[in-house]
Amino acid sequence: MLSDQSQSRHIIIGTAGHVDHGKTELVKRLTGLDTDRLKEEKARGISIELGFAPLLLPGGEQAGIVDVPGHERFIKHMLAGAAGIDLVLLVVAADEGVMPQTREHLEIINLLEIKKGLIIITKKDLVEEEWLLLVEEEVREAVQGTVLEQAPSIAVSSRTGEGIEALLQLIEAAAAEVVEKEIAGKMRLPIDRVFSITGFGTVVTGTLFSGRLKVGDAVEILPEGIMSRVRGIQVHGQKVEVAIAGQRVAVNLTGIETRELKRGSVLLEPGYLQPSYRLDVQLELLTSASRPLKNWTSIRFHQGTKEALGRVVLLENEELAPGDKTYAQLVMEEPVVVARRDRFVIRAYSPMFTIGGGAIIDPNPTKQKRFQPEVLQALAMKEKGTPDELILQHLLSVRSPLVILSELKHQVGLGEDEIKVGLQRLMEENRLVKLPLEGVDYLLHPQVYNQWQEELREILKRYHQEFPLRTGLPREELRSRKFNFLSVKLFNAMLQYWEQNGDISISGQMIALKGHVPKLTERYRLAVDKISQHYQKGRFQPPYWSELKPLLNLNETEAEEVLNYCLQQKLLVKVADDLYLREVDLGEARHFILQHFQQHSTLTISEARDLLGGSRKYILPLLEYFDREKTTRRAGDKRVKF
Repeated sequence: MLSDQSQSRHIIIGTAGHVDHGKTELVKRLTGLDTDRLKEEKARGISIELGFAPLLLPGGEQAGIVDVPGHERFIKHMLAGAAGIDLVLLVVAADEGVMPQTREHLEIINLLEIKKGLIIITKKDLVEEEWLLLVEEEVREAVQGTVLEQAPSIAVSSRTGEGIEALLQLIEAAAAEVVEKEIAGKMRLPIDRVFSITGFGTVVTGTLFSGRLKVGDAVEILPEGIMSRVRGIQVHGQKVEVAIAGQRVAVNLTGIETRELKRGSVLLEPGYLQPSYRLDVQLELLTSASRPLKNWTSIRFHQGTKEALGRVVLLENEELAPGDKTYAQLVMEEPVVVARRDRFVIRAYSPMFTIGGGAIIDPNPTKQKRFQPEVLQALAMKEKGTPDELILQHLLSVRSPLVILSELKHQVGLGEDEIKVGLQRLMEENRLVKLPLEGVDYLLHPQVYNQWQEELREILKRYHQEFPLRTGLPREELRSRKFNFLSVKLFNAMLQYWEQNGDISISGQMIALKGHVPKLTERYRLAVDKISQHYQKGRFQPPYWSELKPLLNLNETEAEEVLNYCLQQKLLVKVADDLYLREVDLGEARHFILQHFQQHSTLTISEARDLLGGSRKYILPLLEYFDREKTTRRAGDKRVKF
């Protein structure tokens, strides 16, 4: 079943037009189904709710058709129906011509950028040919400057069937040109109906915006924040295992009561989108608007199947004139769930009529300051930037500079293909840093990387100047100084990246600039020479460090630096607190002891003194050192070979 659905196209067709212009009768003639399903609709003869039916095209392909209400009172249902429509049928009755809701529906089609459509003049059997020509001319004038300006038109009669076959051919031709929704994307289903079926439980319906939905999938419902699982799926009344983007879908959900959900909720792949009370948008006020739109005006926001109240914050000016566009932030009274580039419509709070709409630029922004050039520039980039520009801008704007590659698409709002193209271009042009860690790729903006790199070099340079005898800066000290916002794992991965690029060298826990070697100043060189002379002379009875230190003409810190240098360079080896020997002398002592064990099974302190020629205060800590090094092992008051 999955392969069959994957190979076919999934197109949603919607009707639009004034009340009683024959939309429902047209759908009935095309599909054989009556989409008026409510008693009130039957009684009043108008569509109140959305009606759905499968439409079989001449070539055998099946599309879904949505019959949306035309009455002014039910315009919000029309907006819900327009969500997900690929091809619109603008219906105008021949006996009435273009009417107020015809124009409002046309404005909504234009605002939502439903680019494919047909113009259908119904009830042609009720008028003379001459009148029909006048209506056709009136419709052509109405659609000028809209997305339907070049749309084909046809006159039909749903009662007699005249023109219906030709209309089906036009629908099929137009459907073939529709760009299908993104099947590879994350699953998103705006809910337009919620009901319960005895024995099955809660069912939701809607048009699958993107992705695919399978029986058994875990799903998230927002903004409620409810998790559920798909028990069953129907497409056009048929049970299926998988639903594909572009299909009308009924989904049976587990563990949810109908009272918990409502139209406007969104069924999603878990973690895909987040609810938000603020939206950055590009906003257009219709030329038909009766007055300018002022800052902080109350509006009704419509996107997908959602209607919400909110206010408009104009970011560039105090008011927006009819026909003009601007950047704005919508502040909502309740959370909404949208994605970047979603189209939306706004209606006046009261009286309710369509006044404008536009596109979502950022679905989860912070509060924006008005009249700020940097804010407007950032919005312009988000609106018009290329995929690579948007990726880079996002990497600069996020709180955490390292972004997980797999999460980038949801954060930036780009499609899979756009992300892929943008990343490929950035990598080819060396404009992106990719940091692999345990099978996860992290992305970093080159500007941030260069800043970190410069700060790293400056920290290490100063450290080497301050402590020229040290091999490097301890890595945890480096992290705490400048990179404590990174986890230990990410910080270590960053160090490895710098080392691979030749910026630094890593020796155990020490980090140094590439090519750095400890350097002896003249004073330090004299001190090291003096230390070597004293320890060479003392051999197995060297001076204690506390005795030698005053002879070096160094302060306490400098003396510790010299001692650490001698230890790092293995000029000295720590035997016990305050007691050090040259490595060559330790090697010689080990040699004498091992020679002793070739002829004897044990070694006493007295025998060790005779071997090495030292006093007890040196021999005892030396033997304890060899115990720790597993050259010898203590057995009572003697030593045996380990």
